[in-house]
Amino acid sequence: MKLAIFGGTFDPIHDGHLALAREAAARFQLDRVLFVPAAHPPHKAGVTHAPYADRVRMAELACQGDPRFEVSRLEEGAASSYSIDTILKIRARLAPGDQLYFLIGADAFAEIRTWHRWRDVARGVRFLVVSRPGHLYQSPPGVEFDRIDDIEVPISSSAIRLALASRQCPAGLGAAVLGYAVSHGLYGA
Repeated sequence: MKLAIFGGTFDPIHDGHLALAREAAARFQLDRVLFVPAAHPPHKAGVTHAPYADRVRMAELACQGDPRFEVSRLEEGAASSYSIDTILKIRARLAPGDQLYFLIGADAFAEIRTWHRWRDVARGVRFLVVSRPGHLYQSPPGVEFDRIDDIEVPISSSAIRLALASRQCPAGLGAAVLGYAVSHGLYGA
């Protein structure tokens, strides 16, 4: 089996996240993409705009249309959402021949050396690095990765939050996620 971890705050999850996951699944013949909402993201100083349970539920709603997509609560209850802990939990469930990937944006990949136990993270997965066309970054020596440089995703969670707070209908947010955000009063909607 070929499985990719796709972690993030998903605050909220949007069509750009899903497009990246679909492209990675198609390009690398992934059997599954595991969306792992971060409970307490250390690189974001623990700041999220919606509670963890709501971010998980929105991810579940967004992913329900693709059988390759699954949402995990692996980081639920964790004091900090360290990728190495998630990787070790997933590795323990995989068969010896299974391949584990980590879908990541180039901006986060560029900061990989700041991650908790980053060398263990790098040994545990092969990275699928998504960047804007022409964006340059360097990989630490010995880190295995493939580039996905030709996808344009002009959608951001921060722009969606601003639109919702202004009572506007944001582009790039699926109907089920929009309905959930509005009905739960998330992001000032």
